Amino acid sequence: MSVSNGVIRQRETVETVSAARVLTSADSGLTLILNAAAGVEIELPAIESGLNFKIIVGAVFATTDWTIASADDDISGGSIVNSVFVPASLENTVTFVATAETVGDYVDITCDGTAYFVNGVGALAGSITFTA
Repeated sequence: MSVSNGVIRQRETVETVSAARVLTSADSGLTLILNAAAGVEIELPAIESGLNFKIIVGAVFATTDWTIASADDDISGGSIVNSVFVPASLENTVTFVATAETVGDYVDITCDGTAYFVNGVGALAGSITFTA
């Protein structure tokens, strides 16, 4: 945390990810940068109020999708993908699709204690999908 012109500023904690990752509640607040040619799975922790994560495509992964998975069908919300809203309703997987991803595509995931809520942006058609 720093103070500049009387304004308190806090840096985000950023982690570059190139292998499968199981998140815990202690990881809440992390920004994860996906940085590997072959995608893998990021596993969300059990539902808990206040958990939040930002996940950003940091490198092209042309061979395998990256997925963000929950143990239950508890992800809702959606993303703007190629200027079209793609809804998510009680899903368990968010996928950044290989060959459709663009560096900078992202999702924000927030939990209210009963469900995860997702929003994000993908530049190309089919770049972010949701499935149960």
